[in-house]
Amino acid sequence: MTTEQTTNAQQFVEVNTEQVKQQDNKANAEVTRRSNKEIIAYLAEKFPLCFSVEGEAKPLKIGLFQDLVDALVDDENVSKTQLRHALRQYTSNWRYLHGCRLGAERVDLQGNPAGVLEQQHAEHAQQQLAEAKAKLAERRAAEKVATKEKMKQRPVRKPQQNKPNNKLNKKPVTLRQHETKSPLTAVSLDSLQQGSQVKVKVGDKTKSAVILEVVKGAVRVQLDNGLVMNVTAERLFV
Repeated sequence: MTTEQTTNAQQFVEVNTEQVKQQDNKANAEVTRRSNKEIIAYLAEKFPLCFSVEGEAKPLKIGLFQDLVDALVDDENVSKTQLRHALRQYTSNWRYLHGCRLGAERVDLQGNPAGVLEQQHAEHAQQQLAEAKAKLAERRAAEKVATKEKMKQRPVRKPQQNKPNNKLNKKPVTLRQHETKSPLTAVSLDSLQQGSQVKVKVGDKTKSAVILEVVKGAVRVQLDNGLVMNVTAERLFV
């Protein structure tokens, strides 16, 4: 093999090695981005008789972490570090601590009995549960106080005073009000003549009219709108 061929072969190997490293880094990055919740869901799928994602969780076998590492040694979906973090979160969850009662049976990856929970471990679990609940109550109380303080710091908005609308407050002038200002005077038939201007009461309203004719106790008038009608003297005013 010539020197040039040797150099080309070395470059080919170096390029391939770099590509493999990049692929490995990309795969590791994908694994790293998975959250503990996703890892626990994956474990519950792989070992459903051991792990669960809802309801009360079963106490796990002592030393189960190593069993997990051995069982998933060739599994690219999860790393050893992720298993450790996910297992720590799983065993500190409230539903897991609720299930850690005195005499409860531990399980292995296949759900087989793996010893009984001792008093020391049960008391430790209940202590962790009580501390977790106390921290939650303390945090909620602090958030409540902070919310009240924030509400106090907000400027008080004064209610807008409605400006009086003169147009809306004006009362319409009714006929009755007009009549009060200009009272009507009754007339007699003797004083009426053809062409005289009078007021005729039509229903509750008073309309202007012109006398056309006076005949036998009745008066024939024409209203401003052109309507001709006969009326009696008690309906006529000036």
